[in-house]
Amino acid sequence: MVAIPDRNARLERSLQSPASGVVVIAPSDTADLGEVARALYVGNAGDVKLTALDGSTATFVALAAGSVLPVTVTRVWSTGTTAANLVGLI
Repeated sequence: MVAIPDRNARLERSLQSPASGVVVIAPSDTADLGEVARALYVGNAGDVKLTALDGSTATFVALAAGSVLPVTVTRVWSTGTTAANLVGLI
């Protein structure tokens, strides 16, 4: 991969900053994500059951395709998740 200039590299990153990476999420009832995601993109509409960084679990119902959930996520559950093409923003 060719290195390209990043004029923003010198700036401090915060939760208001754009994500610096992405990871495709495969929902699982037994495994946490390999890395905490700072937000979750929903490619295809449906429900998403997730565990947040603080350990709480919730199901977000009837999310529209193209939704971005601004929740730090440690797990997306297979059971209770009907949305597809999920991408974690890191």
